[in-house]
Amino acid sequence: MRKLIFVIAVMLVSSVYGQAPLPPKKTGKAKPAASTPAAEAPVSKTAASDISAVVRVFNQWGYIDKTGKYVINLQFDDAKPFSGNLARIKKSRDWGYIDAKGTYIINPQFDRAEDFSEGLARVVKFREWGYIVKSGIFAINPQFNDAGDFIDGIAIVRKGSQWGIIDTKGNFVVNPQFAELAQFSEGLARARLGREWGYIDRAGKWIINPQFNEASDFDGDLACVRKGGDWGYIDKSGTFSINPQFEDAGNFFNGLARAKKMRQWGYIDKKGTWIINPQFDDAGDFAEGLARVRKGREWGFIDASGSYSINPQFDKAEDFSK
Repeated sequence: MRKLIFVIAVMLVSSVYGQAPLPPKKTGKAKPAASTPAAEAPVSKTAASDISAVVRVFNQWGYIDKTGKYVINLQFDDAKPFSGNLARIKKSRDWGYIDAKGTYIINPQFDRAEDFSEGLARVVKFREWGYIVKSGIFAINPQFNDAGDFIDGIAIVRKGSQWGIIDTKGNFVVNPQFAELAQFSEGLARARLGREWGYIDRAGKWIINPQFNEASDFDGDLACVRKGGDWGYIDKSGTFSINPQFEDAGNFFNGLARAKKMRQWGYIDKKGTWIINPQFDDAGDFAEGLARVRKGREWGFIDASGSYSINPQFDKAEDFSK
C-alpha cells in the first residue's frame, strides 16, 4: 500500500510549483481510489528544511521528504513549496498558510496568497491586494489592483492603471504615475511612461529618461534595451556600452550574453565582441558553466568556448541547476 502511494507521488513530482503570479490551475474532479486512502500514508514529522517536494495524487496535494515518505498527508486542493517555515495551501476556494507539521498558522481565507517577504505577504481579499503579517492580520488593508513583494522596505503597487511605490505602513513614497513598473535591481527600476521605458531611483526620480522601446533590469553594470528594432546594452548613466545591433539579446552571465544576428544565436562579451559566433537556432543563458542551445530540432549544451559538452539529442531542455 505504502509502496503504491510512493510510486504515484514520485511520478507526479514534476508538478512541483515555484512562485507564480497567475491564479492556480484547477485540479481535476477524480477522487482517490478507495483502496489508497491518504490517511494511511506514513507520515514523518520533520522541519520545513527537510521537506523535499510538494506532490499531488489525483486531486489532493501533500508534502514528502527525500525518501518519499509523507511529511504532510494528502489533503489540500493546491499547495506551494515551503518558503522559510511556512507554505501556502489552498482548501476549497481559499488560501492559507501551514507550518512543517501541516498545522494551520493562518487559516484559509484569501482569494490569492504569496510567500512572505520581509515579514509581510501580499494577499487578495475581495479582489484587492493587501499585506498581512504572520499572525494573519492585515498590516496594509486590501486596496490595490496589483502589488509586488516588499524588497528593502518598499513595494511596487498599482492603483487603477498606474503604478507607484509604498513603504511598510502603506504610505506612498512615490505616487502612482507609471504605466508599468518593475522591481528594483542594482538600485534602479525600469519604468514605462507612455510607450517608452526609462529607469528611476527609489525616490521616483528619472535617472535614465524614458527613451527605449523595451528594457530589461540592470544585472551588474549593464542593462539590455531595445531602441527602434535593435537591442544593445546601456550603463547606469544611460550611455550605450554596446550599440543597438542585435535582433534579440539576453543578460550577461559570467561575462557572456546570448545575442541574435541574422536569425542565429551566438554569445558576446561586454565589448560586444562575438566569443561564440551566431550558429544556433535557439539558445539560453549560461548557467553553471553550460548553456542550452538548439540546432535544428534538437537541444544540447555548450561550454564557454562554444564546444558541445552534451551533444544535441533532446526534444526540450532547461538550464542546469545544482
